[in-house]
Amino acid sequence: MNPGLLIGGNAQQIHLNPRYANRHGLIAGATGTGKTVTLQVLAEAFSNIGVPVFMADVKGDLSGLCCTATPHPKIDQRIAAIGMTDYQPDSFPVAFWDLFGERGIPVRTSVSEMGPQLLASLMELNETQESILTLIFQYADDEGMLLVDFNDLRTTLNYVAEHGRELGSHLAVSKASVNAILRRMLMIEREGGRHFFGEPALALQDFIRCDRNGRGMINILSAEKLIHSPRVYATFLLWLLSDLFETLPEIGDPDQPELVFFFDEAHLLFNSAPRVLVNKIEQLVRLIRSKGVGVYFVTQSPADLPDTVLAQLGNRIQHALRAYTPKERKAVNVAAQSFRSNPELDTVEVISNLGVGEALVSVLGDKGVPTQVERVLICPPRSRIGPADEETRQAQLTADPLLRRYKEAYDPHSAHEEIEARLQKSRQRLAEEQAATEAAKTRADSPTRRTSRTRESASEAMLKSLARSIGSGLGRRLIRGVLGSLLK
Repeated sequence: MNPGLLIGGNAQQIHLNPRYANRHGLIAGATGTGKTVTLQVLAEAFSNIGVPVFMADVKGDLSGLCCTATPHPKIDQRIAAIGMTDYQPDSFPVAFWDLFGERGIPVRTSVSEMGPQLLASLMELNETQESILTLIFQYADDEGMLLVDFNDLRTTLNYVAEHGRELGSHLAVSKASVNAILRRMLMIEREGGRHFFGEPALALQDFIRCDRNGRGMINILSAEKLIHSPRVYATFLLWLLSDLFETLPEIGDPDQPELVFFFDEAHLLFNSAPRVLVNKIEQLVRLIRSKGVGVYFVTQSPADLPDTVLAQLGNRIQHALRAYTPKERKAVNVAAQSFRSNPELDTVEVISNLGVGEALVSVLGDKGVPTQVERVLICPPRSRIGPADEETRQAQLTADPLLRRYKEAYDPHSAHEEIEARLQKSRQRLAEEQAATEAAKTRADSPTRRTSRTRESASEAMLKSLARSIGSGLGRRLIRGVLGSLLK
């Protein structure tokens, strides 16, 4: 019987049971202690048993998964120390994704799909502004208008701010609050958030696929640029989790996960997060396992995560933590207390003295009970450690059939176009009403103009008669009389 996914070993080998892989996990450790390699080893193991993986590559190191490892004496030493008998260098099926569409398949969703709560968190809105945003979403839903991108949301906000009282008393919103939301939108757009919203939107089922050999696809999100906008990064990954939860069916506890999701730099999700959002994350982590999704948080210390979330993580891999300050010593104690104790290990002492590629490991064993913590050497990956060369990466991306589906963005008929059409009809109707009013006024004024014209004609007739009289003898005498009086 297969004991599971080999993580590492020392005196004995430690395996992760796929049946409990959806009970989530933690990979922690200081920078440079080997977290990325551990992430790579787990991704390979899940792929080999047909489980798709999603991970964010914040340093650009994980693209090497599509390349075969190069033999090295240190790898041979690690293989011998762990007692691996089936090690064979290999490459793995990889799909590259990128929010900016520069180094991978573009990832998009619609504003409507993200929803007001996550969007409000992304823009750091206060309660009043969030309530207005919720009202805007409700109005768009009631009117059957799709909010695809920020252009749609901006147009709808401005429309409701200008015409709210006409649309209904419940839509009479403060223009000052709307302007504050618009300013926040502009900030998010400058951070790159505008690339995230549009069509065609990502179908999350495209993350859950296998190659021709039945190996799970390893989906790598290029996040070297995205990580510089931490709020966009955290909100995007949280949206993915939320959408997976809404999309996938309930399957209970499967023999192995449907998808494993690695959340790198997880502390960014909880930095300054409002309590309502932390509660949502806790609920999501607790419930999504029944959808067959395992979530693994990758961060420097367990202290980076709220206790309520940390309590949901059954499989734990802790790399070295350095303890030079009181705050760091406290983090070490938190990490040590998160494991099931082993009488033969001083966990607090060991955490500070682990070498690169070493870790303390505790996984869920029989009946889901955590095993005692063990000090182990992490397995060497079968794929290349470090990034793939640009030519190999580009060839992998070009060959992906999903690139053709998502490469070109388009702008459908959505809220912006619908509101513009309504405003155009309103302007046209107003112009027609004004023209009708002018026509009615013209008809009302026409008798006066005819009277004036009649009088004008009589005057002209008198002048013409006078001119004719000047040509007659009487006229000549009158002229002479006048001239005579002037010459005297």
